[in-house]
Amino acid sequence: MVNIGESWTSVLKEYFESEKWESLAGKVEERRLQTEVYPQEQNVFRAFRQTDYDEVRVVLLGQDPYHAEGQAMGLSFSVPNGMKLPPSLRNIYKELEDEFGRSLGGVGDLSSWATQGVFLLNTTLTVEKASPLSHQNLGWEELTDLAIKQLNEREEPIVFILLGGHAKKKAKLIKNPQHLILETSHPSPLSAYRGFLGSGIFKQANAFLKAEGLVEINWLSVAEEKDESETG
Repeated sequence: MVNIGESWTSVLKEYFESEKWESLAGKVEERRLQTEVYPQEQNVFRAFRQTDYDEVRVVLLGQDPYHAEGQAMGLSFSVPNGMKLPPSLRNIYKELEDEFGRSLGGVGDLSSWATQGVFLLNTTLTVEKASPLSHQNLGWEELTDLAIKQLNEREEPIVFILLGGHAKKKAKLIKNPQHLILETSHPSPLSAYRGFLGSGIFKQANAFLKAEGLVEINWLSVAEEKDESETG
């Protein structure tokens, strides 16, 4: 059994005891022996460990991990602090700055979102160096679809933010009416201007949470962490 945290283990236990998982794990291990695969093995399920199933308030769904060296860390759109911000994350920050009127600086680690209940999930959890979508058909989608289906069963409302074509396809898995689905283009430079920039999507998510009596996400927490590190 892989380490995905106690709460996720309870809802995904059957999958991880199946031959499907054995097959997928074997394929990924085979690829790691042949070439460089991201993220590092210990970070593949980081999103699950950092945001318990019972604590999810927002799902920020992306495509697959970053495929440049040192970027992927197991959280969608997030990179380790000190790493140059990828274009997609820069556009996410641009949208947040437009919505909330504050610069977020150069902090790339989005763990402060994860600890607030933002499930930073990709539809595919591994990728080969310099080869986007290279693990698209290995079997990851079955697992991530199952995670989304399990979240759909939650009684407490969840905001699903689906960014880009791959993420939007998952809308059909979210059937319970208490949840909110927000869809727009991927924040990459190729598509950000087709809907993502100017969408107000983060404020929409918070407005829904507030209306449901739930705690809003502090999307500016990454900037606040940077301020604390500089003054501490």
